[in-house]
Amino acid sequence: MKINLPLILILTTLLTFSCTSNDSKSETDPNVSDDLAGPISRPQNGYGSDGQYTVATKSFPSPLYSGKNVTIFYPKEIGTARPTIFYSHPYGGEESSYNIGLYEFIAKKGYVVVFAPYPTTGVSIDDRYSTLWESFKKAVTDYPNIIDTSKIGFMGHSFGGGASFALAHKAFINEGWGQNGRFIFTMAQWYAHQITDADLLNFPANTKLITQVYDDDVTNDHRLAIDIFKNINIPDSEKDFILIKKSVLPTYTYTAEHTLPNTQSAYDAYDYYGIYRLLDAMIDYSFNGSSAGKKVALGNGSAEQITMPSYNGQALTPLEVTDNPIPAYPQSKYQFQCSSINNPRIANCK
Repeated sequence: MKINLPLILILTTLLTFSCTSNDSKSETDPNVSDDLAGPISRPQNGYGSDGQYTVATKSFPSPLYSGKNVTIFYPKEIGTARPTIFYSHPYGGEESSYNIGLYEFIAKKGYVVVFAPYPTTGVSIDDRYSTLWESFKKAVTDYPNIIDTSKIGFMGHSFGGGASFALAHKAFINEGWGQNGRFIFTMAQWYAHQITDADLLNFPANTKLITQVYDDDVTNDHRLAIDIFKNINIPDSEKDFILIKKSVLPTYTYTAEHTLPNTQSAYDAYDYYGIYRLLDAMIDYSFNGSSAGKKVALGNGSAEQITMPSYNGQALTPLEVTDNPIPAYPQSKYQFQCSSINNPRIANCK
């Protein structure tokens, strides 16, 4: 069962500032052992399976966060610039170890991810956005032999999920990154600052989007993610809104809490099948034009997209996918509600 200790830190800090084909349908082999919690192992092939590259890293001092380093994870064996994902972490997740499994997964598949820490306390929201942006810019400037800016993704969780839209817009529009492939992948999104309705209407035509929310989340109101998803000018064929729900097995519960995915709490099959698998497919579709990738990443509820693995004849809860998301719970369930005066897009709450 996912341990909730990181959520305590996140909630405390947020209160302070309240200011390739897929074969996931097959039975999981119980004889396969790995380091994942729970009885279900990682995928052995297809989307979501680990790549064969060796993970290498480069680090440099953060341009705006004294004493912290920005880390680039990349495939050691590849000597040319590779498509890159810029990752924005949640409050309290400023150490890369918090979600190291995700970054290493990306590098093992032959791609690059830039992890940029920002301060949890003592600075403004705009300061955090600036720290992320300047870190990403410096990585691009200093490591052109590793980062290919023609194929770019922005990925973020919670605070970082909300920030990903403004950061991606700046990168795509002002810098021209991603002309050969662009996507955004957000998880458990918090308030989105520095993004206007006009900005949401002028994302480039090749931008793709996965928005994920988690049914057990009591931190961020799902309406925050719904607002951006419905108002961004990405056609329904190129975006999906995905809800992950818990699965209860006799000996283990796969929960869908705010902290999913998170290597430090419980690193389990939900990380791989719920997030890594879809990300892997999104990369393949966005950067390589793969039709198989689209069926998994943006399948509009296809079997390839929603089906989760089984164990001893019991299937995990399928993903719920829609292009017209509707909130399932009242705002009172959440710590950070859409109608809060702290939401810069409060006018879009319904």
